[in-house]
Amino acid sequence: MSQAASASPVGADIAARLDALPSKIAWRLIALVSLGGCFEFYDLMMTAYVSPGLVQAGVFHVGKAGLFGQGDQAAFASATFLGLFLGTVLFARVADRFGRRAIFTFSLVWYAAATAAMAFANTALEIDAWRLLSGVGIGIELVTIDAYVGELAPARLRGSAFAVNQSIQFLAVPIVAALSWLLLPQAPLGLAGWRWVMLIGASGALAVWLIRRALPESPRWLARQGRLAEASAVLDRLEGRPTPPTPPAHAQPAPGKRKDRDLLAEAFRPPYARRTAMLVVFNIFQAIGFYGFGNWAPTLIAAQGHSVVKSLGYSAAIALSFPLGPLLCAPLADRFERKTLIIAAAACTAGLGLAFSGQKAPAAIIALGVALTVSNNLLSFSYHAYQTELYPTRIRASAVGFVYAWSRLSTVVSSFAIAALLSGFGPAGVFSFIAAAMAIVIGAVGLFGPRTARLSLEEVSS
Repeated sequence: MSQAASASPVGADIAARLDALPSKIAWRLIALVSLGGCFEFYDLMMTAYVSPGLVQAGVFHVGKAGLFGQGDQAAFASATFLGLFLGTVLFARVADRFGRRAIFTFSLVWYAAATAAMAFANTALEIDAWRLLSGVGIGIELVTIDAYVGELAPARLRGSAFAVNQSIQFLAVPIVAALSWLLLPQAPLGLAGWRWVMLIGASGALAVWLIRRALPESPRWLARQGRLAEASAVLDRLEGRPTPPTPPAHAQPAPGKRKDRDLLAEAFRPPYARRTAMLVVFNIFQAIGFYGFGNWAPTLIAAQGHSVVKSLGYSAAIALSFPLGPLLCAPLADRFERKTLIIAAAACTAGLGLAFSGQKAPAAIIALGVALTVSNNLLSFSYHAYQTELYPTRIRASAVGFVYAWSRLSTVVSSFAIAALLSGFGPAGVFSFIAAAMAIVIGAVGLFGPRTARLSLEEVSS
């Protein structure tokens, strides 16, 4: 909220009413936002699972230099995350300007259209180009969802809300893994299996309008815009109170409103500058651990001596833990300090990854892969909650978009590094790289991260 809005009794009342929302209402809102995110997570995680099919189809070539002068799979992953970087760093602020609900819908349609076009591409260059464009839409979507969830969830449930949010979103991972396993070797109706996997993800846009109709705009964002009557009306509807007529938005003042170009600048001034620096370092290195395994799991397993079909099967089994991991860890989310959970998860990711790299037996690969996935789940939902807590509503999407963008740029670069390490040193080299990155994550958050658990957004970000 703006300083003026938050200082008014009505603005303070909106924040208090949000934190007092009945759990049933809050969980319904979180579930709706998360269902929208499920489609973009399908698209995001598809990167790892369709790559072997593109190699088998002869579209990607092992060892051949592609986009950016790198191998086709590394270029595909890098195009994905370059798009995510551009989406978050250049366009995240639109959610602070136009609202969470509108941008949530727009970005979902954007990436679905680009993914549908990618499904009918015929060359690696065309696929990478469409992948970059779809990544821009996903990048905007991810930041908008984080801001949305953080602002709708009551303080007592915020950590758990991000755990449930990710659990629902991660339902897409076993789905895309299983579909890839089943469809990549096939050509239903004469259309290559990898094209079907992409088209199924793009079809998620059909559900956008149903989800959108049931979602309100963030009352915190409305209050920040000076639209206090609208914010109060949203809460009246959620609480089941009679709703008085709402004045038109243009007829209401917007006290303390900043120009767009000033939104991000505030993240570099006290008290937020220190938090921004810490989160930039954190995001650069956390992405190496999360996506270093998530995007490369089938390839890392194949490098341990297993066929492409078997590696996809093992990866599909591991992927089943993606939606379960956040639920298993959810009881910890609001019981322990957020930064403590991040540190513990990073340490587990480092240790489990090193153990995974030396395994040959299928049972050990799956068991350690599941444990590593759960550890990454805990890291992921904890830091998604953490980032949104550290900035005020007026700059939340802009600031989170900026710091989060560094994880995308990091993944572009680390995709090439992982490809080189895998070629030169095998899985052990890759997981040693991941362990070193996790050590930096622990140092950054442990030394410079503030405490946030169970505090209201206004208390943490003031």
